[in-house]
Amino acid sequence: MTELKIINPMAHFAKVKDLLMQLNPNKQATYIEETLKKMVMLDNYTCFGLYQAGELLGISSGWTTVRIYCGKHLELDNVIVDNRLQSKGLGKQFFSKIEDWALQNGYDAVGLTTYLSNARSHKFYFNQGYNILGFHFQKTN
Repeated sequence: MTELKIINPMAHFAKVKDLLMQLNPNKQATYIEETLKKMVMLDNYTCFGLYQAGELLGISSGWTTVRIYCGKHLELDNVIVDNRLQSKGLGKQFFSKIEDWALQNGYDAVGLTTYLSNARSHKFYFNQGYNILGFHFQKTN
């Protein structure tokens, strides 16, 4: 049986760093640590942990926003279940638990952005009932 917990990622940094490095292999560990430190300081940030038998198996960042097109919105980010445990139904359980949490906490919608190159995740999100609404544009400084 899996369990969803709200965690401080810095309190579990070794495992969180490992998971984030799996998701972002081109990022340096120091960059991940510094960015996490900034993220946890923001009021609209939540970190979800997926646990089984006391072991952290996956994480997802969650950002609270309110948007005209959907109301109170939980934007998921950095979603990862340990690569060694994927394709065992854990991601489906993780999303179900996050969606239940969002419903219980007054959210109207759950959304996320995924990389275009991550076709495997696209199939997963379609299977969880998510739809493509548009393109995510970004300009970096």
